[in-house]
Amino acid sequence: MTFHGWPSEALEFYEGLAADNSKTYWTARQKFYEEQVRGPGRELLADLEPEFGPGKIFRPHRDVRFSNDKSPYKTHLGIWLGAGFYVQLSADGLAAGCGMYRMGPGQLDRYRRTLDDPKLGPSLPKLVADLEQAGLEIHGHDSLRTVPRGFPKDHPHAGLLRHKGLTTWRDWEPAEWMGTATARDRVVDFFRTSRPLKNWLDHHVGPE
Repeated sequence: MTFHGWPSEALEFYEGLAADNSKTYWTARQKFYEEQVRGPGRELLADLEPEFGPGKIFRPHRDVRFSNDKSPYKTHLGIWLGAGFYVQLSADGLAAGCGMYRMGPGQLDRYRRTLDDPKLGPSLPKLVADLEQAGLEIHGHDSLRTVPRGFPKDHPHAGLLRHKGLTTWRDWEPAEWMGTATARDRVVDFFRTSRPLKNWLDHHVGPE
């Protein structure tokens, strides 16, 4: 299998699902989802795995047990690779991310201790600046309002210390090239550009 892109109807499928998030809508279009949405997703996953590690396609059903929103289906296709790479397709277009979305307690402790280290700490702000200069967005997740307890409020890396997750991100609006292998090429280029952040996190933060 080789990835050749998603048809424009795949984005229209999610536009319709956002408007009618019901079992009736899903059941009537499930065959289309499997063949024209998930199918190309599996092909993209197979193309990316040799370089970016094994991955999976997230299930389309939402976990509504603890949510006030009981909509049964996700309005996007999510693909996860190699403990840090992510691709998403929705009515809004294509998106990709890289990094650690949510750090566990041990990871967070190592992340903060590294940023507080006089020698190691400055390496992350410099890396973030380089990635932003390359055109990538850097997103902090589950961020605190102030620096964590035990760190001075005027810490030189106060902004980064507040984050409990850190990723690069890129959005692409709907375009004809998403129906071609160019979609894979743009994701690959994004992943390669983002890899220094993943390498920094893997080295200094590591697994939980």
